[in-house]
Amino acid sequence: MRFLVKALSGAGAVVRVDIDASDAAEARRLAAGQGLSVLALRPANLFGSLRPRARSSFALDLFSRELISLLDTGLSLVEAIETLAEQEQRAAGGAVLEELRRQLFRGHSLSHALEQMPQHFPELYVVTVRAAEETGDIKEALGRYLDYHNQVDRIRRRIISASIYPMLLISIGGLVTLFMLFYVVPKFSTIYEGMGNDLPFLTKLLIQWGQLIKEHATVTLLGMAAIVATVVVTVTRPQFKRWVGARVWLIPGIGDRLRTYELARFYRTLGMLLKSGMPLPRSIDMSGALLSPILRQGLEQAAREIREGEPVSRSFQKQGLTTPIARRLIGVGERSGRMPEMVDRIASFYEDELTRWVDWFMLLFEPALMVVIGAIIGLILVLLYLPVFELADNVM
Repeated sequence: MRFLVKALSGAGAVVRVDIDASDAAEARRLAAGQGLSVLALRPANLFGSLRPRARSSFALDLFSRELISLLDTGLSLVEAIETLAEQEQRAAGGAVLEELRRQLFRGHSLSHALEQMPQHFPELYVVTVRAAEETGDIKEALGRYLDYHNQVDRIRRRIISASIYPMLLISIGGLVTLFMLFYVVPKFSTIYEGMGNDLPFLTKLLIQWGQLIKEHATVTLLGMAAIVATVVVTVTRPQFKRWVGARVWLIPGIGDRLRTYELARFYRTLGMLLKSGMPLPRSIDMSGALLSPILRQGLEQAAREIREGEPVSRSFQKQGLTTPIARRLIGVGERSGRMPEMVDRIASFYEDELTRWVDWFMLLFEPALMVVIGAIIGLILVLLYLPVFELADNVM
C-alpha cells in the first residue's frame, strides 16, 4: 500500500515522499529508517493508486555520468554543476541543477543540496555522496553508484525483455478471441437459428451467446464493463494485493524465485552501502526497505540480534535470509573484513541463478502459451463449423 508522507529531513527541510508499506505503522518505521521525522502520513487515494507512480523527470544517470566527465577534466565541483546548469535545455532538469548551484554557493555541501530534493535524488545516492565527501573520492563514488544501478536493473530489464513476446501473444490472441465472440459468433447464430436441437451441445451454447450479443448488445457490454471495473478496483485494493502476494509466495517454484529476486536486490544494495562506508546495522536497515513484508520481518529480527552481538551469518541463517553458499561467504567476510566484497558476490550468485531460471521458464512458457491460445481459437472455430461438417456427412 502506498502512503504519502510529509516529514522533516535530517537537514531540517520539509520533504514529501511516497512509501510502500503494509500499514501506517510500518510506513512510519520505514520513514524513520531513512532518517525522516514524520509530520503527517496518509494513504494514497484509490484513484492515485490506479495511476502509475510519477517518475522524476530528472535524468539522474545522465547527470552522474556528465558530472564524472567534467570532474575528470579538472573542473571543481561548483564549476561542473554550473556547466551542467548552463547547458541543460529541459526546464525540469534546469531547475534541479539551478537549485544545486544555489545551495553550493550558499556554502552547503553537495550531499546537503541533494538531500533537499528527495524526489530527484534517492537516499542511497545522497548517502553515497556524503560518504565520498569525507574521503574526497566523489568521482569513484558516483561511478560505484552507476555500476550498482546498472547491476540492480539488469535482472529487471531481463525479465521485462523476456515478457514482451508473451504479452504480445496474449494481446493478439485476446483481440482475435474477442473479435470472434463479439462479431463472428453473432453472425453464425443467424445462420443456425432454424436448426434447433440438431446442434451439438457446445455449439448450441456458443450460438446462444451470439444471440445474446445480437439482441442485448448494449446491456451485455455494460454488464461486462461493470464486471471488469469491479475486478480492477478489487485487484488494486491493498488488502487484496497482500492476500494474493502471501499466497504467491507459497506456490512451489514461484515463491523461491521471488525470494531469490528480493535477496539479490537486498544484498546488492547492502554491498553498495557498505562500500560507501556506512555501518553494517544502518546499511541493513536501509536495504531492508527493498524486501517484501514476508522477508522484512525476519530481517528486522536479524538486525536486532546483530546489534546484540550475534554474528551476521548466524542471524541471517535463522531468519531464512541466506542459502548455504551465502552463509559461508558472509562468514568469510566477517572473518576477513571483506564483507562488502562477499555481499556483492552473493548478489551476483543470486542474479545469475535467477537469470538462468528466467531463460529456462521462457523456453517452456512461450510454446505452451501459443498452444493454449491456438487451442482456444481453434475450439471456437470447430464449434462453429461442426454443424456444417455434420451436414456434409449426412449429404454424402
